[in-house]
Order: sequence, then C-alpha cells, then structure tokens
Amino acid sequence: MNKFEVTALLSVAVIAVLCDGTVPSAAADAAAVAQALAAGTTPGAAAANQPASPPAPGPSLQAALEAAQSALQACKDLDQKIGVSVLDSAGVPKVVLASDGATARGVQSSTNKALTALAFNTATSELGERSKADTALAAKLAASPAFNSRAGGLVVVRGSQVLGAIGVGGAQGSEKDEACARAGLAKLANPRPE
Repeated sequence: MNKFEVTALLSVAVIAVLCDGTVPSAAADAAAVAQALAAGTTPGAAAANQPASPPAPGPSLQAALEAAQSALQACKDLDQKIGVSVLDSAGVPKVVLASDGATARGVQSSTNKALTALAFNTATSELGERSKADTALAAKLAASPAFNSRAGGLVVVRGSQVLGAIGVGGAQGSEKDEACARAGLAKLANPRPE
C-alpha cells in the first residue's frame, strides 16, 4: 500500500469517526479497512470476501460532469483557474476537473471542501463561520487535514436525500469558489431530462 492509499484510508476513518454515523458508508468503509489491516491483508482483499454493496446514491456521471463543467465555466468567466470535484454520497469522486493553469493545491482543495461539506452535511462557508464560535466544531474540523472549511463546498440534496457534494478550490477568494460551486450545484438541482 502506498503513502497516498494510507492517507486516503486514514481520512475515511477520521471522517467516519467525526460524522458520528451520519455517513453510514464511510463508517462501513472504515471498518472494512480496519479489519483488512488487522488481518494483514489489503482492503481490496477484504472487500473481495464480502458481498457487493449497492452503489451509493449520487449524481449520474453525466450530471456530475455537466455540474463540474458549469463550475469551471463560471470561474473562467471570473478569470479564475480552479479545480472542481463532484462526489457521490459515500464520498467517492465522480468527477474531478481542473481548468488550464489550475494548481494542484486548488484541485486538492476542491476535493477536501466537497468531503467536508458531505461529512458535516453543511456548506463549508457555514461551517467556517460556525467554527469561529463553536470550539467543538472547530476541533472536529482541525482533526483531519482532509477537512477544509473555507467557502466552496456544497452538499447535493434532492428532496431529503443527500446525493453527494461539489467542491471548488483555487480561486482568488473563497467566495468566488462558492459562487462557482453554486453554478455547478444548479446543474445538479435542475438536471436535463435524459
């Protein structure tokens, strides 16, 4: 297992603990990883012995791609070079795109913002504001380097069901990240008939 895989697995475990069960699939994934590591096997080997679980609710690949492209265009119109990530409800990336000239940091920030919004079921801009007065929330946000509470992460909801999250990172000013994420979210809220 390489360093990236270990970091990703630890992030899943931290998210599962901090979500207090609000993202059940993250808790299940963390438990499977822990079992595999304890048994001295890889997480994939542990999963091979388990029955396949149904896919997590989330936007279709086409809808996720259109949302990401919409966010990229909105930021291009603001002369911003950004990354955008769209995740399903289990935190699995459906689409990660970067505009020409985007930085690796901006792309990673987009994924972290989407993960944070999904883990806390709240827009990251709201989390950032609330954490200024709520020390317990601030501690949860600080507990994982995968969490980013700057503006730009939004939860994708249809009715009362969480479908995933969209995150944008890399603009000069996180309020621009959020504006572009909202443009992408609008595509997910009003999908074209297929």
